[in-house]
Amino acid sequence: MSRLMMVVFSMASTALMGAAIVVALTMGMDTLKPIVIAAAIGFVAALPVSWFVARQLEG
Repeated sequence: MSRLMMVVFSMASTALMGAAIVVALTMGMDTLKPIVIAAAIGFVAALPVSWFVARQLEG
């Protein structure tokens, strides 16, 4: 993992986790389990996004 990818990942994961949590809350899922699942989905989704963005910025 390049240093750029780690920097992009820190920003992308925060944004995607926050967006996923907002979606879960607007759907009425306001208990702990759906919020944690939404955050985990955002975290995992940030991996390929940060890899792609860092690759585009480097090349």
